Order: sequence, then structure tokens, then C-alpha cells
Amino acid sequence: MSTSCYLNKDESAPWITPSKFFFILTMVKATTMLPFFLFLVSHYLIIIENVVHSFEEKKVFNVQMWQKKQQLGTRSCILPVSRQEKGAVILEMKDRGHCSKNKIDWNKRLRKHIILDDLLVLSMQNRIRKVVSSHILEASETQVPLTSGINLQTLNYIVNIGLSSKNMTVIFDTGSGLTWVQCEPCMSCYNQQGPIFKPSTSSSYQSILCNSTTCQSLQSATGNTGTCGGSNSSTCNYVVNYGEGSYTNGELGLEHLTFGGISVSSFVFGCGGNNKGLFGGVSGLMGLGRSYLSMISQTSATFGGVFSYCLPTMEGGASGSLVMGNESSVFKNVTPIAYTNMVPNPQLSNFYILNLTGIDVGVVALQTLSFGNGEILIDSGTVISRLAPSVYKALKAEFLKQFSGFPLAMGFSLLDTCFNLTGHE
Repeated sequence: MSTSCYLNKDESAPWITPSKFFFILTMVKATTMLPFFLFLVSHYLIIIENVVHSFEEKKVFNVQMWQKKQQLGTRSCILPVSRQEKGAVILEMKDRGHCSKNKIDWNKRLRKHIILDDLLVLSMQNRIRKVVSSHILEASETQVPLTSGINLQTLNYIVNIGLSSKNMTVIFDTGSGLTWVQCEPCMSCYNQQGPIFKPSTSSSYQSILCNSTTCQSLQSATGNTGTCGGSNSSTCNYVVNYGEGSYTNGELGLEHLTFGGISVSSFVFGCGGNNKGLFGGVSGLMGLGRSYLSMISQTSATFGGVFSYCLPTMEGGASGSLVMGNESSVFKNVTPIAYTNMVPNPQLSNFYILNLTGIDVGVVALQTLSFGNGEILIDSGTVISRLAPSVYKALKAEFLKQFSGFPLAMGFSLLDTCFNLTGHE
């Protein structure tokens, strides 16, 4: 029996869909895989990006998918190997499908990832609640592979960075303001694939003092103030909470960072000696938010505070890229690109916010009265999209109306509206 789940009755109302990426006044009109998610800032909830086709559109959708496969062939989001172009270094991103050799038992693993994702969203909501109570330079460019974390037991996308010549695999997260990795000595660390970073073996590592301006910036980056502790009483200690039982804690440090052939000296990051959570086998997390301590802010002198990324599709070579710098034109020959302005919000200045103008279910546009102020937040580190209750109610009603040709099935974890697709391609 084949069962697909799409919506959720929980107040945070997450839902997932295998359909085409289509969004009014939206991003790229290409079929994408998770994650690339939005949420309503006014309700501190995630908003959807995809649209599920109705029963009547099913045959048309299958033809469109077949045509897209014929057009793409083996073409991927970006060339499947690292390369340099106009000073940019291109790193590859892979999808869990065609480029993944291992088959995953999704019924077994999806539940725990949904639970973790819900905790991550709750943590972000708490951080936002706390937050609520430029000079442009000629930029260099670098491009690095952005790959699926499936082989490392995470549904997030991952990139590789170097700390003191040691290779680290980290989750790519536009909703976080601090980059961190697990460090030795480790009081409590989750199971990581690959060696844990040892600052004691690095001649370039330095601890950051707790009375420094950098330490005082932790409040905006993580939602928690820096404290004195770590290797000595004057070292800056950080903590980031991602939900019940998931966290990273350690000292703030400086290290030589390399990625995509670019070097960054004195990079501020969290050296976590006490970490717990369902982070898979990755080394840590790359914070690409707008805080003072994020990867974007710390490399702004080199890249001008500009970055873009292309997620892998379900078809073809299934690879993608993270581009640091203004060389977004590398995507233009592969897939159409649409542009929309970021929305300034002084109270949420560390996040990337857009304006939501509408949601379509198939060809039916939902009423705009339920959208509130229309502000939405993009977070690549959240796996499942979420809606405010009022928006979700309208969406679910229209969704069920259009999917009346499919029999309902039992809900799955946070997902409350499921369908039995046995006999349907």
C-alpha cells in the first residue's frame, strides 16, 4: 500500500508535498527537494512553498514530469564536480535520490526527523520572541557543493568546510546565526562520522574572552548571552538550544577557515564539547543568518554579504551548489529565476524575510484575508513547512476538496491529512 501525507492539524500545521515548486511571486520555478522553507513571522510559523496538484490535474502533471525528465537527461542543478569560474569556486550539492547509493527506510526514519524538526521550529519561535521583547565592497566569489545529508542520517543539506586544514561536514542553515562544530575534549557528543575537531592540536586556534565584544554578540546570534567558563574562567562560553533535549554548548573560538578554495583568518565559531540531538553524523552546523557572528557577516569583506544556493532536483544528476559572492548567474543557464525583494524588519533583523502575496492550490487562489501581514521567513534548516492556523484551515479545506478523488489514510506523526495512493501512479 502506498500512503502519502500532506497536511497537519497541529497548530503549527506542517505539511510536505511531492509536487512541483510553485509559489506566487516566488523563487525558482523548478522542481525542488526539501528543504527551502518559509514561515509567517506574525505567527512565528513556517509557510508552505509547494503546491499539490488536484485529482483532475494528475494526468497533466505526469506528462509534465515526463517531459521535464526528457529535457533534463543527466543535467543537474550545477555541474557535478567542483570548479572555478570568474573567481568563484563551485561546490557540488547532491540529492538523496539518483545520486544516493543507499536506500533509506523512510517509514522507519521519518518519524524521528519530524519530531526533531518540530523541536527546531519551537526553538526558533522562542528565539524570535526574545528578539521581538552597508557598506558595499567589490566582492570575490566562491561556490561550494551543497549535498543531501541522507548518508549522514539527516534530512538537511550539508557542505564541507576546513578548520585548520581539518575537513568538517556541516548542516547548511540560513536560520542560524552561529557556525559550530563538535570539539575535543568532549564531555558529551553525539555519534559523528569522521574525526572530531581537536583545538589543542591546532597552532592557529584561539579562545575568545568573555569580556570581548564578540562574546557580547552571542545574544543576537543564538538568543543566549555569552558566559565565562570553558578552558579557563575568562573564556567565552556559548549555548544554542534547538528544542527539548537538543543543544550545543562549548567555548567560542577563532580558527583559520577554508572552503571552496577561499581562506578566512580568525573565523569565529562555536567549539562544542557538550552536544546532544538528532544532528545525524555531521560535524556541526553552518550559520548563514544575518547576525554579526554568521558566516555571511564574517565573510562580508570578501563576498559583500551576498550568497545564493541551488537545491538538487529529483531528476537527473541531482547536484547543487552554495555560491558565496555575486556570481548567481551560474544558475541562469540551468533553470528560470524569479526575483523578489527582501522585507526589512528591524525586530527580526537576523532573519531573511519576504512578503507573501498569495497561495494557490492547483489553479484555485486562497483568500488573502487570512495571510495577516504577509511576512514570511526563509529557513533552509527546517525540514517541514508550517502554516499559521488560520491559513492552514483555508488551505486544508481547498486541498481536501480537490483531492476528494483519493481515499484518506491514517495520519502519520505531525501529518494529519494522508491519502491511500494504492493503484495510483
